[in-house]
Amino acid sequence: MNIFISNISFKVREQALGELFSQYGEVTSVRIIKDKESRRSKGYGFVEMANDEEATAAINALNGTEHYERNIVVAEAKGKKETSSTQE
Repeated sequence: MNIFISNISFKVREQALGELFSQYGEVTSVRIIKDKESRRSKGYGFVEMANDEEATAAINALNGTEHYERNIVVAEAKGKKETSSTQE
């Protein structure tokens, strides 16, 4: 399951986010979105987890919790992955 995380502190690195979520199960990828020019974090990112039940547990446990002095917002990612091929 792909998980969307927002309100991430600009100090947080992908490794720290991966460690936070790995408490709940296997993390397959972590991506913090960065500005193309400045390379600074935009304050949101995605964590992919192998098991949907573990991902749901992580969402329920971590949504609204404090991480690096910010209350992170955690939810299932509603993607736009499929939509790019339908535009003709």
